[in-house]
Order: sequence, then structure tokens, then C-alpha cells
Amino acid sequence: MLRRLTIRDFVIVDRLELEFQTGFGALTGETGAGKSILLDALGLALGGRADAGAVRTGRDKADIAAEFDLPADGSLSGWLAAQDLPADEDMAILRRVVEAGGRSRAWINGVPVTQAQLREAGDRLADIHGQHAHHALLRGDAQRALIDAHAGAGALASEVAERFRGWQRLVELRRTAEQDSAASERERELFAWQIDELRNLAFDADEWSEINHEHARLAHAAGLMEGADEALATLGEGEAAVASLLRHISVRVDAMTEIDPGLGDVRELLSGAAIQADEALHALRRYRDRLDLDPQRLAEIERRIGAVTDLARKYRVDPEGLPDLLDDWTRKLDELVARADPVHLAEQEAQARAAYEQAASRLSVARRPAAERLSHEVSEAMQTLAMAGGQFGVALEPCAPSVHGVETVEFRVAANPSQPLRPLAKVASGGELSRIGLAIQVMTSRDSATPTLIFDEVDVGIGGGVAEIVGKLLHRLGRERQVLCVTHLPQVAACADWQWNIAKSNRGNEVVSAVTPLEPAGRIEEIARMLGGVNITDTTRRHAAEMLGVIAAS
Repeated sequence: MLRRLTIRDFVIVDRLELEFQTGFGALTGETGAGKSILLDALGLALGGRADAGAVRTGRDKADIAAEFDLPADGSLSGWLAAQDLPADEDMAILRRVVEAGGRSRAWINGVPVTQAQLREAGDRLADIHGQHAHHALLRGDAQRALIDAHAGAGALASEVAERFRGWQRLVELRRTAEQDSAASERERELFAWQIDELRNLAFDADEWSEINHEHARLAHAAGLMEGADEALATLGEGEAAVASLLRHISVRVDAMTEIDPGLGDVRELLSGAAIQADEALHALRRYRDRLDLDPQRLAEIERRIGAVTDLARKYRVDPEGLPDLLDDWTRKLDELVARADPVHLAEQEAQARAAYEQAASRLSVARRPAAERLSHEVSEAMQTLAMAGGQFGVALEPCAPSVHGVETVEFRVAANPSQPLRPLAKVASGGELSRIGLAIQVMTSRDSATPTLIFDEVDVGIGGGVAEIVGKLLHRLGRERQVLCVTHLPQVAACADWQWNIAKSNRGNEVVSAVTPLEPAGRIEEIARMLGGVNITDTTRRHAAEMLGVIAAS
């Protein structure tokens, strides 16, 4: 679950450090106070898109850090280990910094990561349902993705898509082979000749680095020998040799130190210098003994370098790019060879189609019970959300094989028993869509292993008794996991286990957002404000207290 959120210089938030509780928590306040801004900040820490507008005016960067308990199922721990990322004290700290110029950086437990890695970790920790999430349910792709997630078939859906693309690629290869065999033969001959030329060169990127280094050494061998001889003469030969002088001075100061111990530091420094000079002298002699002029080897290396650079220039790549060019041409030649045999391609195409159909069949089998379960659960929820007699259904209709399988997924709804189920996008009103969308989100969230669920004004478009039912629904969900909800509805907020008030205030020339955890008395005042607006009366306070008391009793 989410334990702590730290925000610095994000939009209208200057500095906030928030500690979260378990259960269902409500975030309330006036419109524009910054409630959704908190969730936007959390979304950034979870790997969401960043832009320069996130940085508070006049600041150079926004800094957000979110601290989570590691999920008990071990899913994130395993992922962290696979990514060579630490799991410190059973916690995960996700941090995001967005600079005023738009650049962003990310860390997990103090280790730099990519935005994609941050998003992968975030997906295992929290699930954010935006205030317009129900509108996405009108799209067929969103409906299909939701059913696949509800069925736990995301990986299988990806496999189906991959197998379909592989099958279609073979279909195209076979058609091409049947239509253009002569041109394909010319291409094969050209690629085969070029591949032989590169293979005969036997170029290796590691070898390229080594021969360039050896060439530099051989080409400058005379200068290296002259320099080594001069250094040896200065360091170790004659009466003025540096190494001999250092040894002599070291012995003299050693004797002086016996008389005056204050020279101890000088003695140590000189002794070390004398030792290092001797070691340098021996190392330099060994180096000089290995140096030799070898015109034959130099010529051999220059011929090799010339052959490599000539071929690289011919094919307009850097020498280091020759191995990649060879791999690319080899792959293309393999494809051309395959295209030259339509019969073999037809066999491969049939095998690929069979593999696709098997995977698609497994996906269909997984989708059917998930569709039936979701239809039943949402229909039941509709009876309590002011849609008595309404029905919800997930239709799986057969279709031609596609990247998404062999059936379409369509959400259908009937507002009352006398009406047939019709597509959700065509018959649901705005208020009905809000309620159905909320029911779907809550039902599918129950199947998720994500420990923290966040709802950003998903109760838009409902009110009255329905709002109280929605609040109780979120309250029950909060018994199973951590639930956070931004809401304007007092009936929903009253159902929360805990509540925060978010408000704007003026500080000098700046507008900042502040968060106040509410005690019982503060909750009564906030619920009363949500009920009665600007003028709060004793009657609205009693009503607020009654709402909270009833919820506490339930």
C-alpha cells in the first residue's frame, strides 16, 4: 500500500509530505483546491507522462517521491530482482524529478531507471481510475482490454496478436514469391555476393580496436624508443640519476631523523618516492626491452586496415557497422530464399495459421467465463445504483481472424427489463454511463492484485441515495485493499474510514495548496460544507454528524 507521498514545487503545491492510512480515504475540498493535482503528482511518480507545466512557476524542478510497502504476493520483489534493483526493507520508493525545461528523471530505491521501468513498477503498486474513465468504456478496444484483464488473459492476448502478425507475414511472403520470382532471383544473387565479400573479410569489432591500437604503437615505435631511452637515462643512469639521488637523500634524511624525530614525515615521503622511482625504473626497462621496430608487421596491419576501410567506404558505413550490415543482409537473403519456394512457404503459412487458431481458441475459452461473470456482477450492481431492472451484458460475437482473436467484444445494456440489450455506446445516458462505469471499475478492481486503488471523481453524474450506495461500495472495497477517492459528494466522503481536506491559500504573491487530515469534528465541518455550501448551519452540522454516525454504526 501507499505509505508516504512527498511533493516539492508541483503546480500549486510547494512542499507536502503526506502519510497515508489503510482502508478507504476521501480527499475533499473546494473545486480547484488541488485535489486532483495530488493524484497527478502520484501519477508522475508511477511513471506517467511529464511536461514542463508540472513545475511550479518560478521553480527549476518538481520533485515527487512515493513510498510503498512491497506487495505480499511477491510480484514486485521478483520484478525488482529481475531488473537488478534493490528492495530496501520491504519497501519500494519511486521518485520522479521534472525540470522546468521538460526533461524528467526517475529512480527506484535510489537507483536511476527509465520511465518505462518506473511505469512497470507503478502498475504493480497502484491503479488510478480517472474522472473520465467511464467514457473510455465506449471504445471497443477498451472493452476488449478490460475483459482480457478480467480474465487474466493479457499474456495470451499478446500471444494471439504476435501469432497473427507472424501468420500474415508468411501470407505476404507466399504471395510475393508467386508474383515475382525473377526479380527475387536477382536480389538473392546480389545479397549472396555481398555477404561472401563481408565473410571473406572476416571482420571483428574487437579485432578492429586491437589492430588500431597496435598500429598506433608500431607507427610511433621510433619515438617511443627514443622517449624510453631518454627517461631511462634520466631516471637510472649516471651520477645524477633521479632514482640514485632519491635513494641517497632518503638514507641521509633517515640518519637525520634519528637525531630529530620531527623529520619523520619527510623520511616517509622520501622513502616512498625512492621506492616508486625504483619501480618506475624497472617497469620502464621491461617496456623498453619489448619495444622493437617491425616494418613487416606494420605493413601487414596497414593492409588489413585498408581492406576494412575500403569495404566500409564502399557500403557507406563505419567499420564498426560492418557486422550489423552482414547480419542484416543475411536475414534478407534468408527471406529471399524462403520467397523462392512458394510450396514451402504455403506449408509454413498453414503451420502459422494453426498455431494462431490454437492460441485464439484458448483466448476465447478464457474470455467466455470472464464475460459471463462481469455481466452478472455489473447487472447486480445496477439494481442498487438507481437502475432497477437494468441489465448489463458482454457480447462475444464471432468474427474473421484478427490480431485480437476470433470474436469481437461489445458491452451492452438495457435500462429496463422490457428492452433488449443494445450497445453501451448507443443507449446509455451520461448519468447511466457514470454509474455503469463505476460498477465495472469496482468489480474489475476486485480481481486485480494491485494493493492501492485510486478513484479521481469517478462519482461525477450521480447523487442522492445512489451516491451513498457508491460510498458504501468503495468502503467495502477498502476492507480488501487501500482505496483513495477524490470526491465532491458528502454521501461518498461520509463512507470513508478517513478524510483529508485540500484547500488553496494565498501566501504573499503565491497561491499554494495545503492538505489537512480531519479529526471527527473536522470531518463534521467538512461534510456540512459539502452539504450546505458557504453558509453552514447547525442543521447541516447535525445532518453531517448523523451521516458519519450512521456510517460508523454500519
